[in-house]
Amino acid sequence: MSDQELAGVTALVTGASRGFGRGVATALSSAGARVVGVARDRAGLAELRTEIGGSFTAVAADAADPVVAGQLMDTYRPGVLVLNAGATPLPRPIQYHTWQTFSRNWEVDVQHVFHWTREALLAPLAPGSTVVTLSSGAALRGSPLSGGYAGAKAAIRWLTGYAAEESARAALGIRFVSLLPQLTPVTDLGAVFAAAYAARQSGGPAGGPAGGPAGGPAGPGGSPLTADQVGQAVTELVTGPGPDQDAYLLTAAGLRPLT
Repeated sequence: MSDQELAGVTALVTGASRGFGRGVATALSSAGARVVGVARDRAGLAELRTEIGGSFTAVAADAADPVVAGQLMDTYRPGVLVLNAGATPLPRPIQYHTWQTFSRNWEVDVQHVFHWTREALLAPLAPGSTVVTLSSGAALRGSPLSGGYAGAKAAIRWLTGYAAEESARAALGIRFVSLLPQLTPVTDLGAVFAAAYAARQSGGPAGGPAGGPAGGPAGPGGSPLTADQVGQAVTELVTGPGPDQDAYLLTAAGLRPLT
């Protein structure tokens, strides 16, 4: 799908009111897509609507609700679906988590990707459609201060790969690709964990040995990954010749295929 072909295409982005989702929604709109942004934050969506203009449709809803997924897929039939919604885990070592706090990202992040991916395959979306899921660099190295977050993000990567296989088996022509962004302090979640791992490294309140997820918050040369860069990366995956892998690590230096 080229830039020209993206003009007028409906792109649905979950978790669109802030952070990476906001960057993705803005980038896709700039490339000509009609963007439907889904989030629970009405004020954040309203701000984005003012920023983007009439090509943006705000939907205040819980993206992890399977009824919401079914209804919005039936209503908008997106050519581009970006699954970014997720919860911010509590920044604490494993012994200070309860099962409820540990499993929070399974109940939100993974569940929402499962529901929307299932709907994309069952509908099915039109041939040539692209589904991009937001995993995390933490899926590669773990994240000892975030409970079940790393495992949940790893599950999102594999779930996306399974969906790609099912699309190929049924000759649906739907592309599924997972993006694993590196931790960055420019998002609300990233700021929390950049501070937590800095404290852990210095022997502060988090305590214990150093070791942030996916190599820490900065890219090569100390440059943090920005929401705008994530938006551009998603746009490149959608408008380019087609991803040749089903998962990519994303740092400030750009996309790197994962095999």
